[in-house]
Amino acid sequence: MIRSCFNDGWQVRPKASPFVELAGPSVPYRQVTLPHDAMIGQERVPPEGEASMDAHARAYFPGGVFEYRKAFFVPDEYRGRRVFLEFEGVYRDATVYVNGDYAGQRPYGYSGFLVDADRFLRFGRENEIRVEARTHQDSRWYTGAGIYRDTWMLVGGLVRIAPGGVRVTTPDIDPHRAVVEVAATIANDSIAIRTLDLTVEIRDGAGAVVATDTAKVTVLPGEPATARRRVYVFDPSLWSAESPFLYSCEVRIQDEAGEADAETTVFGIRSLQLDPRFGLRVNGETVKLRGACVHHDNGILGAATHARAEERRVEILKDAGFNAIRMAHHPMSRAMLEACDRVGMMVMDEAFDMWTSAKSDFDYSLSFPEWWERDLEAMVAKDFNHPSVILYSIGNEVPEAGSVAGAAWGRRLAEKIRSLDGGRYVTNGINNMVAVMSELKRTTEQAPEDTEAPTGVNTFMTDLGDTMNLLSASELVTERTAESYGVLDVAGMNYSESRYALDKGLFPNRVIVGTETFPTRIDTNWELVRQHGHVIGDFTWTGWDYLGEVGIGRPRYPASDTPADLLAPYPYLLAGCGDIDITGHRRPASYYREIVFGLRTEPYIAVQRPEHHGKSWAGTPWAWSDALSSWTWPGFEDKPITVEVYSGAGEVELILNGRSVDRRPAGAGHRFRAEFHLVHEPGELVAVAYRDGAETGRHVLRSATGPLRLRAEADRSAVSTAHGDLAYVTLTLTDADGTVHTAADRPVSLHVSGNGALTGFGSANPATTERFDATEHHTHEGRALAVLRPLAPGEILLRASAPGCDPVEIPITVA
Repeated sequence: MIRSCFNDGWQVRPKASPFVELAGPSVPYRQVTLPHDAMIGQERVPPEGEASMDAHARAYFPGGVFEYRKAFFVPDEYRGRRVFLEFEGVYRDATVYVNGDYAGQRPYGYSGFLVDADRFLRFGRENEIRVEARTHQDSRWYTGAGIYRDTWMLVGGLVRIAPGGVRVTTPDIDPHRAVVEVAATIANDSIAIRTLDLTVEIRDGAGAVVATDTAKVTVLPGEPATARRRVYVFDPSLWSAESPFLYSCEVRIQDEAGEADAETTVFGIRSLQLDPRFGLRVNGETVKLRGACVHHDNGILGAATHARAEERRVEILKDAGFNAIRMAHHPMSRAMLEACDRVGMMVMDEAFDMWTSAKSDFDYSLSFPEWWERDLEAMVAKDFNHPSVILYSIGNEVPEAGSVAGAAWGRRLAEKIRSLDGGRYVTNGINNMVAVMSELKRTTEQAPEDTEAPTGVNTFMTDLGDTMNLLSASELVTERTAESYGVLDVAGMNYSESRYALDKGLFPNRVIVGTETFPTRIDTNWELVRQHGHVIGDFTWTGWDYLGEVGIGRPRYPASDTPADLLAPYPYLLAGCGDIDITGHRRPASYYREIVFGLRTEPYIAVQRPEHHGKSWAGTPWAWSDALSSWTWPGFEDKPITVEVYSGAGEVELILNGRSVDRRPAGAGHRFRAEFHLVHEPGELVAVAYRDGAETGRHVLRSATGPLRLRAEADRSAVSTAHGDLAYVTLTLTDADGTVHTAADRPVSLHVSGNGALTGFGSANPATTERFDATEHHTHEGRALAVLRPLAPGEILLRASAPGCDPVEIPITVA
């Protein structure tokens, strides 16, 4: 079928009741280009009184019902052909109308779906499509709202390759050749039996044909036929995270009048094996998953899923040392899957955050019993040809996992996945504490009224990881979760590393992955992953910071008598727990993790903020130390300061302005860190790492000095008008030598001219009332980020200005 982008020419407004509009003015529409997040442009609402959990989760953005419409012309030659409209994702409860008539719906906000549109169309005339989306107390994180992923129009003949109808597997691979099995689904909506010539061509990355085959296929009216061909690629190049080699497969069907249809898909040749001794093997080699959990929002763009935004996230995560992404807790976008294929990033794609038991008042659990099969089918259809996908997760922290009925649901979902795709493994992110929560509640209710809690709120939150691990290793969890784990290929465990060694004896055939773990425990967790063959990897919460669940990773210094809430008050915006902030800047935890993984030999300096020196720390296990890689601390000269140095080497020396401060042990035996207490003195701070007395690397911080400068740097000097492309421009406040001034934040104003538009502008400030759709925004720790969308070939010119700095201009070519 001919696939054309359907993203332009849309309008959106908050949905208005037609009865209300009869009595008053109409709510106006505004022009938008998809993908579009209708929530990110809303005014955040400070709570009156105590905020609800839903308000925290949404970062205080309001929910609502949003109405999109688009006028489009349908040529008369489409009459008698098949026309579908494809939506990759609408959040949430999408309802679609074509020319005023109901045409389709989808309750789940993360499933792609097709609308069979041709029966509603007016050929040779203007048509209108209208889409309603609604969100209200239905998620534990920021979801955005509206048509946040791409849309497409598909046009084809009565005899055609079905949408997504080409599936490629590589069931037999050896060093000399790979068997490539191609299954093509052919639809016939005519009233005649049709016999077609089918051609399959496999091309390598350079476009050369490496395998081909032809066959006859007869398709009966109204009865789709699957044409299955086996072709052979000799001396195949295999896909892996280190070498992501891709092939393309084109399927063509022809009748006596010529070509009837064609479809091309990209795939990779790779094998997967799994067992408790060798763990996960990709192409015969054991692989440990260095994993990042990632939510779907794109920071300052909100939930809008632009292809370049997804690709950039994957690239930055890969550069930071990750080789796997767990899409938490919903199916990954098509654009991110394609990026993972190209960049070389393995994927755990997750279906649901809830099954039948609600986690929010109006969440997907209300639709799950009726829609779960169709949503699993949509996820697998999306993922099937992507070599990056190695695991399907059927859920996350579902309370049902601790019951026999829940285990039956797990079996039902797992078997459905296996019936659709037998070439990947099935897991489930089980939180063992959540799985037995009902039993814990009963125990608490039965306790004597005068029983005192052993700890306060602050202590409980600080020791949350220990509490979860202690409970996870209990006989209660062992018994209650045995069947839920038993229906899986890989036992996914959230915050339960205490079971890794335990289950090797209790369940010798159990293979485990840490589906969600605390970032503060990566050193001990990774050692467990290294030690145990049956533990195939670790996925941190989170690799990339996100909107909503505000403040779970924020640094906290409460007074001893002040309870520390898990979630933060307005105007907090971000969770604050990602290795990488929402602008794509790597935080200290990211470099620590890279060292633990053994991927970085140089040490890394992180300086604790001197304004909190001596205060008591009460961060959650998701909270990294309140440290910044900066030696610019005006106003704290001659004041005490603590310096953290991360290193895999045996010793680290800290040198300040040419003088040795101290030399301290580091490496695995000291949790890969050394801590130095000194007095702040501006200048140059150097950390030197030594292994067996020999230097292995050094890291240097310098204080920013002199006049402040505003710098602008684009991620690429040229972008294109190709679908989904964006230009990212990082704005920094620096001195003349380029040292970022992390303590001189100020507003930056932007003006965009030429063939582009400002799509988003903001910083990683975790608590701000500033908007991401404005042309002025304050820097945070000396940094801000602007995102530009190319409109036409030519040039985009970005001009930025800030008080006390000379303006700066940066041109970006649009090809």
